[in-house]
Amino acid sequence: MTTRREALALGALFAVPAFADTPMTNLRIEVSNDIGKPVDRAGVVVRFIKGRSVSKLGKKVIKSWELRTNSEGWVKIPPIPQGEILIQVIARNYQTFGGTFDVGEEERTIQIKLLPPQKQFSSHPDMPTEPAKKP
Repeated sequence: MTTRREALALGALFAVPAFADTPMTNLRIEVSNDIGKPVDRAGVVVRFIKGRSVSKLGKKVIKSWELRTNSEGWVKIPPIPQGEILIQVIARNYQTFGGTFDVGEEERTIQIKLLPPQKQFSSHPDMPTEPAKKP
C-alpha cells in the first residue's frame, strides 16, 4: 500500500511531461528595402510579450533576442513560445520598423519591408534653416 506522500510524488512525476510540452515556434525574419533588396546587418530585436507557458505553471514568460541580419537579409530566432511578439528592426539609412505579431505555428517566416527616411520638416515656417552668420 502506498502512502499519500508517495502517491503525490508519483503523480507529479507523470505530470511533468505534460507540462513540458509548451508550444514553440521556429521563427525566421526576412528584412528587405522598399524595392525588395535584402538589408544586411540590420538590428533585429524580438520580444515575447504575451502568452502563457505551461512549463512555468501559468506564469508569464518574458524572452528577448537581439540579433543582426546576415548578408541575405534574414535572421533565425531560437524557438520562441507561441503568443504575441514585438519585432523592432533598426538599420542605417532606413526608417525604424516596429510591430506586433501573433505566432501560433511551428514554423513562421515574417517579411519586413524597410522604408527610406522621410525628409525633415519644421512646424515653424519662419525659422531659419541655416545658422545665423556673424557680422
